Amino acid sequence: MATAGQARSIETRTSWLVAVTAVIILSVSFGAPIVVVVALRPIAADLGDAREIPALASSLTYLGAGLGGMLMGWLAGRIGTRPVAIVGGAMVCAGLILASGGTAWQLLLGYGVLVGLLGNGALFPPMMTYVSLWFDRRRGTALALVSSGQYVAGALWPAVFERAVEAFGWQRTMMGFGVLTAAVTMPLAALVLRPPPVPLPGAGPAAGPSAGAPVLRLPPNLALALLAIASFLCCVPMAMPAAHLVAFCGDLGIAASRGALMLSVLLATAFLARQFWGWVSDRIGGLNTLLCGSAAQVLGMTGFLLTQDEAGLFFVAAAYGLGFSGLVPAYVLTVRELFPVREAAWRVPALLFLSLCGMAAGAWLAGFLYDRFGNYAIAWEAGIACNLANLAILGFLALRQGRPLRPALA
Repeated sequence: MATAGQARSIETRTSWLVAVTAVIILSVSFGAPIVVVVALRPIAADLGDAREIPALASSLTYLGAGLGGMLMGWLAGRIGTRPVAIVGGAMVCAGLILASGGTAWQLLLGYGVLVGLLGNGALFPPMMTYVSLWFDRRRGTALALVSSGQYVAGALWPAVFERAVEAFGWQRTMMGFGVLTAAVTMPLAALVLRPPPVPLPGAGPAAGPSAGAPVLRLPPNLALALLAIASFLCCVPMAMPAAHLVAFCGDLGIAASRGALMLSVLLATAFLARQFWGWVSDRIGGLNTLLCGSAAQVLGMTGFLLTQDEAGLFFVAAAYGLGFSGLVPAYVLTVRELFPVREAAWRVPALLFLSLCGMAAGAWLAGFLYDRFGNYAIAWEAGIACNLANLAILGFLALRQGRPLRPALA
């Protein structure tokens, strides 16, 4: 017999259908920036042998997705997630086709504006907000699943792209994947995405706190600003191995195929661990999960700094994936726990904008420091410093919270 709390839950089978569909869409759309990661060295060779250009393209994708997320999140709140997602799939396709043109400006414009701003910006931040509105009791688990689309992409596509680039070149690989992206994402969005349920009276976690109430004994906007800054600082180191691992392996004499496999291992373990972190966050809350995940990320970054042999790097890549994977959904969950549901449409994209800016900064910074110093050691050290600053902010916020805001599951 269902309890009263279960009877009031907004979660249904449709909630999980929507979540799984979002995973599939993001696992394809997030393959777009991975093409640049896998083909970083040949792209750099064709564009003058400077890694800053493809690294900047990767960074602009994240930056564009963050900016686009705020715009598209606002738009999705008014016209619905379905049309916004359909446009996003089309823009990722158009961006990859433009970027395959073979010049630096086409690469940067295609990735920054079309793949990032209008493409993944219309898919990732709005989709995270959208799916969170379908859940109340297992919101952390659902957010972990949906945000894992990035890691499904990372586990699935690097080996495919490595072989495709070897056989057809990076330009044809980009163009072909653009067509595939449109063929998958647009029909799925049209067929499955629909308006989310309205929270029932007395639903508690589904409705969220009252508007204007202090958050962690701070003004609401100040609390959000501190969370957003913390997300920026944690995403700087998060982006570094993801964007440069294949190139880092090449510098150490490790074959590109092994580097691509290592990246797949990192992101596959991240996918599996993210489901664990989602389960944990439903029990200890988003902010406590952030503290644990950030501490684990520091240890993983230290491993990249200390290890350079192939077997050791495979181990470090797997360990790093286990550690950092719970952070992004935990940030979204924290916002949904601390702020009213009606503010989610702008607060979640605003936080994810800073997160994606951190990813952009990290991917670019690692390439910039490599070009200046000829190795990645300085980049890993800079990432660790950002991570320690992130831990300081999260620790301050955690000290201000009382009992966990999210109740135990029935």
